[in-house]
Amino acid sequence: MPTGVAIRDPRQQLFDAAERILLRAGPNALTSRAVTAEAGCAKGVLHRHFADFDAFLAELVLDRIRRLADLEAALGEAAGTGTVAGNLAEALTDLFDAVAIAVVGLVITRDELRARLRAAGSSGIPLMTEASAMLTGYLAAERDLGRVAADADVDLLAATLLGAAHLLFADREAGPPDAAAVRATVATVVAGAVR
Repeated sequence: MPTGVAIRDPRQQLFDAAERILLRAGPNALTSRAVTAEAGCAKGVLHRHFADFDAFLAELVLDRIRRLADLEAALGEAAGTGTVAGNLAEALTDLFDAVAIAVVGLVITRDELRARLRAAGSSGIPLMTEASAMLTGYLAAERDLGRVAADADVDLLAATLLGAAHLLFADREAGPPDAAAVRATVATVVAGAVR
Protein backbone atom coordinates (compact mmCIF):
# COMPACT_ATOMS: atom_id res chain seq x y z
CA MET A 1 0.00 0.00 0.00
CA PRO A 2 1.26 3.49 -0.76
CA THR A 3 2.05 5.69 2.20
CA GLY A 4 1.92 9.43 2.53
CA VAL A 5 -1.18 9.80 0.32
CA ALA A 6 -3.87 11.95 1.95
CA ILE A 7 -7.31 10.35 2.20
CA ARG A 8 -10.15 12.81 1.85
CA ASP A 9 -12.62 11.31 4.35
CA PRO A 10 -11.01 8.15 5.72
CA ARG A 11 -13.92 7.12 7.96
CA GLN A 12 -16.44 7.31 5.12
CA GLN A 13 -14.03 5.63 2.73
CA LEU A 14 -13.67 2.73 5.18
CA PHE A 15 -17.44 2.54 5.74
CA ASP A 16 -18.05 2.48 1.97
CA ALA A 17 -15.46 -0.27 1.57
CA ALA A 18 -17.06 -2.34 4.34
CA GLU A 19 -20.49 -1.95 2.73
CA ARG A 20 -19.13 -3.14 -0.63
CA ILE A 21 -17.62 -6.21 1.04
CA LEU A 22 -20.87 -6.93 2.89
CA LEU A 23 -22.81 -6.73 -0.37
CA ARG A 24 -20.36 -8.82 -2.33
CA ALA A 25 -19.37 -11.51 0.16
CA GLY A 26 -21.42 -11.18 3.35
CA PRO A 27 -20.52 -10.60 7.01
CA ASN A 28 -18.00 -13.44 7.29
CA ALA A 29 -15.74 -11.78 4.69
CA LEU A 30 -15.53 -8.58 6.70
CA THR A 31 -12.06 -8.29 8.26
CA SER A 32 -9.88 -5.28 8.92
CA ARG A 33 -7.48 -6.40 6.19
CA ALA A 34 -10.33 -6.84 3.69
CA VAL A 35 -11.75 -3.41 4.51
CA THR A 36 -8.46 -1.55 4.18
CA ALA A 37 -7.58 -3.43 0.98
CA GLU A 38 -10.99 -2.57 -0.47
CA ALA A 39 -10.57 1.06 0.60
CA GLY A 40 -7.11 1.15 -0.97
CA CYS A 41 -5.36 2.31 2.18
CA ALA A 42 -2.88 1.00 4.72
CA LYS A 43 -4.25 -1.07 7.61
CA GLY A 44 -3.01 1.56 10.03
CA VAL A 45 -5.59 4.03 8.69
CA LEU A 46 -8.40 2.00 10.23
CA HIS A 47 -6.61 1.80 13.58
CA ARG A 48 -5.81 5.50 13.51
CA HIS A 49 -9.54 6.34 13.43
CA PHE A 50 -10.97 3.46 15.49
CA ALA A 51 -9.77 1.75 18.68
CA ASP A 52 -10.08 -1.69 17.08
CA PHE A 53 -12.04 -3.51 14.39
CA ASP A 54 -15.10 -4.06 16.58
CA ALA A 55 -15.19 -0.31 17.32
CA PHE A 56 -15.11 0.28 13.55
CA LEU A 57 -17.98 -2.16 13.02
CA ALA A 58 -20.00 -0.54 15.80
CA GLU A 59 -19.55 2.87 14.19
CA LEU A 60 -20.55 1.41 10.83
CA VAL A 61 -23.83 0.17 12.30
CA LEU A 62 -24.42 3.37 14.30
CA ASP A 63 -23.88 5.37 11.10
CA ARG A 64 -26.56 3.26 9.44
CA ILE A 65 -28.89 3.81 12.41
CA ARG A 66 -28.34 7.59 12.18
CA ARG A 67 -29.42 7.43 8.53
CA LEU A 68 -32.86 6.31 9.71
CA ALA A 69 -33.55 9.89 10.81
CA ASP A 70 -34.23 11.02 7.24
CA LEU A 71 -36.51 8.06 6.58
CA GLU A 72 -38.30 8.63 9.88
CA ALA A 73 -38.85 12.31 9.03
CA ALA A 74 -40.24 11.46 5.59
CA LEU A 75 -42.55 8.82 7.03
CA GLY A 76 -43.74 11.24 9.71
CA GLU A 77 -44.54 13.85 7.05
CA ALA A 78 -46.52 11.23 5.12
CA ALA A 79 -48.95 10.73 8.00
CA GLY A 80 -52.42 11.75 6.86
CA THR A 81 -51.49 11.59 3.16
CA GLY A 82 -51.70 8.77 0.63
CA THR A 83 -52.62 5.44 2.13
CA VAL A 84 -51.28 3.98 5.33
CA ALA A 85 -50.30 0.74 3.57
CA GLY A 86 -48.70 2.63 0.70
CA ASN A 87 -46.66 4.83 3.04
CA LEU A 88 -45.51 1.81 5.02
CA ALA A 89 -44.61 -0.18 1.90
CA GLU A 90 -42.51 2.70 0.59
CA ALA A 91 -40.76 3.17 3.92
CA LEU A 92 -40.00 -0.54 4.28
CA THR A 93 -38.61 -0.67 0.75
CA ASP A 94 -36.36 2.31 1.52
CA LEU A 95 -35.35 0.80 4.85
CA PHE A 96 -34.42 -2.63 3.54
CA ASP A 97 -31.92 -1.73 0.88
CA ALA A 98 -29.20 -4.30 0.28
CA VAL A 99 -26.76 -2.65 2.70
CA ALA A 100 -29.28 -2.61 5.57
CA ILE A 101 -29.99 -6.31 5.05
CA ALA A 102 -26.25 -7.01 5.14
CA VAL A 103 -25.79 -4.87 8.26
CA VAL A 104 -28.55 -6.80 10.07
CA GLY A 105 -26.74 -10.02 9.15
CA LEU A 106 -23.51 -8.55 10.48
CA VAL A 107 -25.12 -7.59 13.80
CA ILE A 108 -26.70 -11.02 14.18
CA THR A 109 -23.46 -12.90 13.56
CA ARG A 110 -21.09 -10.91 15.81
CA ASP A 111 -21.62 -11.16 19.57
CA GLU A 112 -18.95 -8.56 20.42
CA LEU A 113 -20.51 -6.10 17.98
CA ARG A 114 -23.95 -6.50 19.58
CA ALA A 115 -22.39 -6.00 23.02
CA ARG A 116 -20.72 -2.77 21.91
CA LEU A 117 -23.90 -1.50 20.30
CA ARG A 118 -25.87 -2.24 23.44
CA ALA A 119 -23.26 -0.39 25.48
CA ALA A 120 -23.80 2.55 23.09
CA GLY A 121 -27.52 2.53 23.91
CA SER A 122 -29.04 0.26 21.27
CA SER A 123 -31.15 -2.71 22.31
CA GLY A 124 -32.63 -5.83 20.78
CA ILE A 125 -31.22 -6.24 17.29
CA PRO A 126 -29.64 -2.86 16.60
CA LEU A 127 -31.03 -1.17 13.47
CA MET A 128 -34.14 -3.36 13.59
CA THR A 129 -35.07 -1.96 17.03
CA GLU A 130 -34.72 1.62 15.81
CA ALA A 131 -36.65 0.81 12.63
CA SER A 132 -39.44 -0.68 14.74
CA ALA A 133 -39.63 2.52 16.79
CA MET A 134 -39.86 4.51 13.55
CA LEU A 135 -42.80 2.41 12.33
CA THR A 136 -44.49 2.59 15.74
CA GLY A 137 -44.25 6.39 15.69
CA TYR A 138 -45.78 6.57 12.23
CA LEU A 139 -48.61 4.19 13.11
CA ALA A 140 -49.32 6.15 16.31
CA ALA A 141 -49.53 9.36 14.27
CA GLU A 142 -51.97 7.71 11.87
CA ARG A 143 -53.96 6.42 14.85
CA ASP A 144 -54.15 9.98 16.19
CA LEU A 145 -55.46 11.08 12.77
CA GLY A 146 -58.12 8.35 12.85
CA ARG A 147 -56.66 6.42 9.91
CA VAL A 148 -55.61 3.53 12.18
CA ALA A 149 -58.07 2.06 14.69
CA ALA A 150 -57.96 3.63 18.14
CA ASP A 151 -57.47 0.21 19.76
CA ALA A 152 -54.72 -0.92 17.38
CA ASP A 153 -51.56 -2.21 19.05
CA VAL A 154 -49.09 -0.10 17.04
CA ASP A 155 -46.05 -1.69 18.71
CA LEU A 156 -47.19 -5.16 17.63
CA LEU A 157 -48.11 -3.95 14.15
CA ALA A 158 -44.69 -2.34 13.72
CA ALA A 159 -42.85 -5.47 14.85
CA THR A 160 -44.97 -7.67 12.58
CA LEU A 161 -44.43 -5.38 9.60
CA LEU A 162 -40.70 -5.28 10.25
CA GLY A 163 -40.40 -9.05 10.54
CA ALA A 164 -42.53 -9.74 7.47
CA ALA A 165 -40.64 -7.20 5.39
CA HIS A 166 -37.28 -8.50 6.57
CA LEU A 167 -38.25 -11.99 5.41
CA LEU A 168 -39.20 -10.57 2.00
CA PHE A 169 -35.96 -8.66 1.55
CA ALA A 170 -33.47 -10.98 3.27
CA ASP A 171 -32.87 -13.40 0.39
CA ARG A 172 -29.50 -12.15 -0.92
CA GLU A 173 -29.60 -14.58 -3.84
CA ALA A 174 -33.02 -13.67 -5.25
CA GLY A 175 -32.68 -9.92 -4.79
CA PRO A 176 -35.34 -7.57 -3.48
CA PRO A 177 -39.03 -8.40 -3.85
CA ASP A 178 -41.12 -6.49 -6.34
CA ALA A 179 -43.21 -3.56 -5.15
CA ALA A 180 -46.46 -5.53 -5.47
CA ALA A 181 -45.24 -8.20 -3.05
CA VAL A 182 -44.24 -5.57 -0.49
CA ARG A 183 -47.58 -3.76 -0.82
CA ALA A 184 -49.52 -7.05 -0.51
CA THR A 185 -47.60 -8.04 2.62
CA VAL A 186 -48.12 -4.65 4.25
CA ALA A 187 -51.81 -4.57 3.31
CA THR A 188 -52.32 -8.00 4.84
CA VAL A 189 -50.58 -7.07 8.10
CA VAL A 190 -52.48 -3.80 8.60
CA ALA A 191 -55.83 -4.85 7.11
CA GLY A 192 -57.58 -5.16 10.46
CA ALA A 193 -56.22 -1.87 11.80
CA VAL A 194 -56.53 0.57 8.92
CA ARG A 195 -59.71 2.61 8.64
